Amino acid sequence: MRKKVLVTGAKGQLALTLKELYKEKESELDLVFVSKQELNINNEDAVNYFFRKNKFDYCINCAAYTAVDSAENDQEKAKNINTLGPKNLAVACRKNNISLIHISTDYVFDGNKPEPYNESDQTNPLSVYGMTKLKGEELIAEHLVEHFIIRTSWLYSEHGNNFMKTMICLSQDRELLSVVEDQIGTPTYAKDLASVIFKIIITNNKAYGLYHYSNEGIASWYDFAKAIFEETNTKIKLLPIKSESYPTPAKRPNFSVLDKTKIKTNLQIEIPYWRDSLKQALSNL
Repeated sequence: MRKKVLVTGAKGQLALTLKELYKEKESELDLVFVSKQELNINNEDAVNYFFRKNKFDYCINCAAYTAVDSAENDQEKAKNINTLGPKNLAVACRKNNISLIHISTDYVFDGNKPEPYNESDQTNPLSVYGMTKLKGEELIAEHLVEHFIIRTSWLYSEHGNNFMKTMICLSQDRELLSVVEDQIGTPTYAKDLASVIFKIIITNNKAYGLYHYSNEGIASWYDFAKAIFEETNTKIKLLPIKSESYPTPAKRPNFSVLDKTKIKTNLQIEIPYWRDSLKQALSNL
């Protein structure tokens, strides 16, 4: 019998990627995609009504306020979507015997650890975005046992707005680009993350809890940009700069590489290297 899965945030890049991959999984899964217009996760009554009316086995929460800099001045909206929304989903999932898969972020860390972060490391977000995402994690864990929280980093895909597409767009009318070189993390291809989410559901995995997932390897934003232009044979002068030369409203962690040992062990997966996945994404564009 096919598992019925609700996907929130239908217009975001991860949900659009799940929709694309879903074509290969239709024999095993029945996915229902809802945007904010169809289900406002901030509205507790609307969430409870929707979950009572429709029967689901899983909910994948892709709804998020991801404008990191805008969140500094739009704290209420960021809190509603990143904190209250996940809590509403967790409570409704508990009442209706549904497992929740929620996507979080490497920005829950301050970047002061000199080696990859594992799931038990101390959190200390530097931004409103990071704080609201962390609080969302905590409220899910408080209200629902049957949850998977997956922290990821530097997500990009062929869909929506992301760093890869921005670099390609900017390179079309510029000869010089300055990109930060002292923020270190790992680019993550949304299709790889989507495959992991589907594997959790299809294998009926019950090892609930907190997980880290990104592609393998490490890079700076400068490295990421350089790879994009190398793979697309784009002739552009790329200038590495320090974070202080490009001040932003939100402070970002200088180092936010994620340790994936736990998810690799639990799901018995091999994670692709970030540049290999980037090649695939660029060839699909």
